Amino acid sequence: MAHDYASGEVESWPTGFRAYTAHGGIRDSGDDISVVVSDRPAVSAVMFTKSHFAGPAVVLSRKHAAGRRLRAVVTLAQNANVATGRAGHDNAAEVTARVARLAGVAADEVLIGSTGVIGRPLPMDAIRAHFEASTGDFTAAPLDVARAMMTTDTRPKTAERQVGAARITGVAKGVGMLEPDMATMLAYVFTDAAVAPDDLDRALRKAVEPSFNSLSVDTDTSTSDTVAVLANGAAGPVDQDAFAAALADLCLDLCLQLARDGEGATKLLTVTVAGAADDAQAKRVAKSVVNSPLVKTAVHGADPNWGRVAMALGKNTDESGIDPDRIAVRFGDVEVYPSEPGGDTLDRLTELMRRDEVSIGIDLGYGGGEATVYGCDLSAGYVRINADYTS
Repeated sequence: MAHDYASGEVESWPTGFRAYTAHGGIRDSGDDISVVVSDRPAVSAVMFTKSHFAGPAVVLSRKHAAGRRLRAVVTLAQNANVATGRAGHDNAAEVTARVARLAGVAADEVLIGSTGVIGRPLPMDAIRAHFEASTGDFTAAPLDVARAMMTTDTRPKTAERQVGAARITGVAKGVGMLEPDMATMLAYVFTDAAVAPDDLDRALRKAVEPSFNSLSVDTDTSTSDTVAVLANGAAGPVDQDAFAAALADLCLDLCLQLARDGEGATKLLTVTVAGAADDAQAKRVAKSVVNSPLVKTAVHGADPNWGRVAMALGKNTDESGIDPDRIAVRFGDVEVYPSEPGGDTLDRLTELMRRDEVSIGIDLGYGGGEATVYGCDLSAGYVRINADYTS
């Protein structure tokens, strides 16, 4: 099943939000600092990476997010500010305080994200000079913010949805070090809907599980990253079920954009597992397929080598119920196991594998659990990007 994707050209914010982007000297050229702020009090919900090596931006933002009243988000691109000692924490706090003054909000209402190279201190002299000179030209569009957040991304990611009179707008970045455990990228969502904090938190967590938490580019969980939603209520109340559904749809849209832009990727890979003991098992098994280098390289080469899927299923030795006599595997709508394709069917499979979206379906044949996960192919480009990343 082919998926539709946002154009990456969302150009305005929901009522009451404004933003600016600028070059702050973190990278050689181009905007590397972005700030989005609500002109009025807002409520918020946030999920963070579970990495034990979480950076100062995550540590500080966890404290600020606890109050569920964030009003601003600042992102520093090209430097993760991770493994930088006490100075890294002090620098994150200083940036947050400077943004608070610029945006006219309290420091503990600011969420900070920092993404890029690990183990290097922030260039604070340049960042200080930027904020001391900045008057805060809050005229940037969502597309501008998405561009300023990019590191190895090749294109900005934005999406929007409408719920009654309210709008939901999201921006995201992340194409490598990407298997959320929540969350392995930066994704920020802003809405003028009036939503209670508990309802917002439930809606975010429900949206994240089948989207960002079902995404993997390279099995590596980041040290830095965050998914947040801010709601300022400017458009008034909305139907909460409709809001939750729209938020989930927007998060899936951004998730698919991230997967398609995986480092070196040329194809989106979707794996669905049905017939598992429960949904959790289905996701584990599906992840074993989407993360297999041999499956990913076969997808890249348009090689309908279903034996590699069988291998990936077989290595789930801690899972009960993986029985080859019950399992069925298909590529697209073509069954490849237990039927062994040949002739015209093999030609059809090759044609399917050449598309820019490849779907693999697996039925374990013994339960009602089901899950879909998203990833991409593995190309020489991924190796090149990561071999040369800091040099």
